[in-house]
Amino acid sequence: MKILVITGSPHKTGTSALLAEQFIKGAAEAGHKVCRFDAAFKNVHPCIACERCHNTDKGCTFKDDMEELNPQLLEADAVIFVSPIYYYGMTAQIKAVIDRFYANDEALHGSKKSALLLTFADDTVESAEGSAASFKGMTNYLEWEVAGIISARGCSAVEDIKKTDFPKQAYELGETFG
Repeated sequence: MKILVITGSPHKTGTSALLAEQFIKGAAEAGHKVCRFDAAFKNVHPCIACERCHNTDKGCTFKDDMEELNPQLLEADAVIFVSPIYYYGMTAQIKAVIDRFYANDEALHGSKKSALLLTFADDTVESAEGSAASFKGMTNYLEWEVAGIISARGCSAVEDIKKTDFPKQAYELGETFG
């Protein structure tokens, strides 16, 4: 299985990076091919709904790092989203990538699996409900199977998340993905 992991954190060694690493480790050990796209370290212009991607054969108006991601996205059997929650939603960096899925809308429908891995400082899942709802709406629209959601609450620092079983949950999700 080809799995694409898209991260949204600007912290290379933060809480969501740890979850991504553990998921990838589990998936790779299970024999899956995993590609990682760290949106916060890429040049991805926000979609402006200009419709060039749908009304011409010239593709997106913007020639940025989505050109690197798009072939991986289209070939992937599964797409995993990993993001910290800063203010009740996924980061702007990962949201910009998701909005640009629009250019490939028709090709993305059906037959993919997906999962969402979130980290946040609050100790209630309320902070993640908006992200989870958005993810569920998107996957329902795209007709993707949801394989899991991990909401790592109470994890504002790497030291916090290491004291929980959330990294183990991410590893096991990757290991049993398929």
